[in-house]
Amino acid sequence: MAIAVVVLDRHQDLCTLRQQLAQLATPLARLQAVGPGETPFVQVEALNPQLSQQRLQQTMAFWLAPFGFFAGVTFTVMTNLDTFAFAGPWGNRLIGGLLGMIAGFLGSFAASSGVDGGNEDRLRQLRNRSEEGCWLLVVESRAGQDLPWKALQRVRPQAVVAL
Repeated sequence: MAIAVVVLDRHQDLCTLRQQLAQLATPLARLQAVGPGETPFVQVEALNPQLSQQRLQQTMAFWLAPFGFFAGVTFTVMTNLDTFAFAGPWGNRLIGGLLGMIAGFLGSFAASSGVDGGNEDRLRQLRNRSEEGCWLLVVESRAGQDLPWKALQRVRPQAVVAL
């Protein structure tokens, strides 16, 4: 899967390129226009690292919180810890499970904060071009499919940025 962003001066060029790419024999995974009258820059996940970080955190929390609960219960049972003696044997296990679930949830935040920010300079340049009034076309190919570079260059864009 490859992602490229095409920077265009005119909306007409954007429409032309979008039509040409939509008519390819093997369709692309995604074509998303960004700019005035199109999708806002901050709503495109490929251009906004915070959106991908939020999605990753939610996915990780979905898996880590339940596993943390079961790990907390298992740890409490295996070690025979009586940390919360006031709660009784079942309450002690339940509290251990809840603490494990909280740990899994917090772990999802810690793990998702390590999202690669290697494209920061490129994204800043694209954001600046978008703020200048240029249109962007986010082109994403399917796994194992090359981007149609010749078709992207045919409309003479300002720039083509690979992400």
